[in-house]
Amino acid sequence: MRDVLHVGCGSATIAKMPSGFQDGWREIRFDINPAVKPDIIGTITDMKAVRNDSVDAVYSSHNIEHVYAHEVRQVLMEFRRVLKPGGFLVVTCPDLESVAAHVAAGKLADPLYHSPAGPISPLDILYGHGAAIARGETYMAHRTGFTAKLLNQHAGSAGFATVGVRRRPQHFDLWLLATKTVTKRERIAEMMGVFLRG
Repeated sequence: MRDVLHVGCGSATIAKMPSGFQDGWREIRFDINPAVKPDIIGTITDMKAVRNDSVDAVYSSHNIEHVYAHEVRQVLMEFRRVLKPGGFLVVTCPDLESVAAHVAAGKLADPLYHSPAGPISPLDILYGHGAAIARGETYMAHRTGFTAKLLNQHAGSAGFATVGVRRRPQHFDLWLLATKTVTKRERIAEMMGVFLRG
C-alpha cells in the first residue's frame, strides 16, 4: 500500500482523484479547514506536521493558486520535502492562458461552465469563487495564477528533477506531474497517462 498526501482535500476523498490513485493507495487528508475532518490540519506553506520523505505521492487540486506568487516556490518545496526519494507530485490549477481568451472577448462575468458550486466565470477563475468568498471563506481567494510555462518553471526552481505539464484548454486547467528524482521521459509520459486527467 502506497501513501498519497491529499493536500487541500476539502470534502473530496480519494474517490475524486484520477484513476491511478484508485487501487493500492492509502489517502492521508490534509487541509486548513478542520470542518472537513482532515487527518492533518495545516497550510500548504508550512506542512511541518508531515515528516520529511514520508509519502509516495502528493496530490493537490486547485490549491496552489490560493497562495501569493512569492510563496509558490516555498509550497512546491514543501511538497517535495515530504516525498520519498522515488515519489511524485500531481498538481492541478487554473490555466490562465485559456481563460484570458474569454476575458479578451469581453466575457469576464459570463459562465464558462457549471460546477457543483454553481456557475464559474473567468472572474471566479482569476480571483476565486465569488460565492464562497462572499460566505466568508476568504481563504478561497486566488492570489496568483499560472500558464503551463510558468508552472513548469516553478517546479524546476523548487528542485523537482523531472517535470511534465498538460494543458486542457476545454476545461481551463493545467496538470503537473513532477518527480523528486530523475525519471526517464518515457516513464513520465506513462505516469501522466495514469495520474493526470486527459
